[in-house]
Amino acid sequence: MTRVLLPAAVALAPLLVLIVVLSLVRCNGEHEPTVGLTAEAELVSPDGAAIGTATFLQTSNGVLIMAEVEGLAPGGHAFVIHEAGACTPDFDAAGDHFNPTGADHGFVHSAWRNDDSGGHGGDLLNIYAAADGSARADFLTDGVTLDEGPSHSVFDDDGSAIIVHELPDPYGEEEADTGERVACGVIVSTGGGG
Repeated sequence: MTRVLLPAAVALAPLLVLIVVLSLVRCNGEHEPTVGLTAEAELVSPDGAAIGTATFLQTSNGVLIMAEVEGLAPGGHAFVIHEAGACTPDFDAAGDHFNPTGADHGFVHSAWRNDDSGGHGGDLLNIYAAADGSARADFLTDGVTLDEGPSHSVFDDDGSAIIVHELPDPYGEEEADTGERVACGVIVSTGGGG
């Protein structure tokens, strides 16, 4: 019996290929976020009055959104990133919810039991205004990125806006009627990053 000894590199080649394939599968096309990128949206009412801001900070775990709004009706309001960076001629210019993956709407429905869709990329939790109409909230989401290029970037070809709705979102599978759009702000980059 003749034995052929293979060089170590040839013997390890299948293992290296397996590692590369597993790495690509694990990453699933995801990008490494540029930590420290920042953005802001100046929120205005339908009559153009400044009523607040939403500040965005990209972290290694997602985008932190910090909102401060005034002049809202007391109670809950849907707070959603929309697909177009426009608030004029009216807030309908912002389009529908930002949904780069074509996922189902909402945070709570049976389709998610075996699905990692996680809802629309722009779906956020409701904000709640106090009796004086002021609201303050922080959100952390991995449904969007401030990096340009990935499909879930708020800085795609037509940009993105953040909308405050008249009524709260019940988070269900169907997009509920959340009433009028009572505030809108175009998301603009303010820099940051490494």
